[in-house]
Amino acid sequence: MSLTSMPLVEISGAPRERGRQYGEQARERVRRALAYYAEAFTHSSGLSWPQVAERAAGWVEPSRAFAPDLVEEMEGLAEGAGVDFLDVLALNARGEIIYDTTFSSMEPDGCTSFALMSEASGDGHVYAGQNWDWRAGVADTLMVLRVVQPGKPTVIMHVEAGQVGRQGANSAGIALNANGLGGRFDDAVGVPQTLIRRKVLDSGDLGTALESLTKSKAHIASNALVTHRDGFAIDLETTPGAIGWMYPTDGLLVHGNHYQAFVPPQLADSYRPTSTDSLFRVPRAEGGLRAVSAASGTAEARKRIKLAMSDHLGYPESLCTHPDETQPPVKRWATLLSSCVDLTTGDYLITAGTPCDHEYERVPWNLYDGPHGDVTP
Repeated sequence: MSLTSMPLVEISGAPRERGRQYGEQARERVRRALAYYAEAFTHSSGLSWPQVAERAAGWVEPSRAFAPDLVEEMEGLAEGAGVDFLDVLALNARGEIIYDTTFSSMEPDGCTSFALMSEASGDGHVYAGQNWDWRAGVADTLMVLRVVQPGKPTVIMHVEAGQVGRQGANSAGIALNANGLGGRFDDAVGVPQTLIRRKVLDSGDLGTALESLTKSKAHIASNALVTHRDGFAIDLETTPGAIGWMYPTDGLLVHGNHYQAFVPPQLADSYRPTSTDSLFRVPRAEGGLRAVSAASGTAEARKRIKLAMSDHLGYPESLCTHPDETQPPVKRWATLLSSCVDLTTGDYLITAGTPCDHEYERVPWNLYDGPHGDVTP
């Protein structure tokens, strides 16, 4: 199965078996991801891929202590893809390794995330989504992953091949969208974001999902926008230290790549946003998404969301980001994918590329489908 150029992978069973299924089905894309990051790290820091993988070893024990089942899933993934476990761990900790080795020249993820409550959506539905902005060179590693796991909600995510967590939603009606924040904190090794995000999506209730964010010791700062189908959303600006939070205003919440709820004490004297375009992406998204409230039905609401997320102020580094042809190919950014999850109906919609020139396509799995222990709406 595929959505235009994006494969769909479904895995099920115990952790190691899920990982093997993942690795076998995504083998070529995992290897493309390894090839891209080998080039990117060499370009930005001079590190060879074996050196990067060696550095990843520092996250083995924190990861195992936090989520032993996900480490087991990564071990199975490595077996299925025919690569080394540390290769897979490096793909999952690439943001943390970037932070430690090449912070000044290889920026953290972009992204503009949103939550629309029923009073702001025009059709009375609850929506969550984002434009996922990252290096254009990983576009052919993207995939949609469905995880059916005993005793936990079924999860649908869009990820880079080899990663066990990123953005998505689950059959308990919980969605997670995430954004990089930047900033330098202490040097203590913390948990990789991919594992924290997967823990959120593995949660069967809102309290457990939020505890995965507030009680974990992250290695880097990251924003997490959590939306629940019952009409609740909260944004958590998580750091290795303090956490800030904010709620929707008139049913809308938008977050970019700068601190909006607070500035962490460690950064207060010298904070400067790492992504200056975030300063206009957020209000542009807010303005566009306010128009969704006037939609006459679901089709129009989704059309208006897509239009809002296609904004080009500041092109090429706009809300809908396009590669800057003046940059070396390995450094070019783009909106890799735009997502729009309807938590009311369970429809999971994505564009396989920039939203300005791609239509939303419905993933063939509904969030609330299946006899696999899903929490029904």
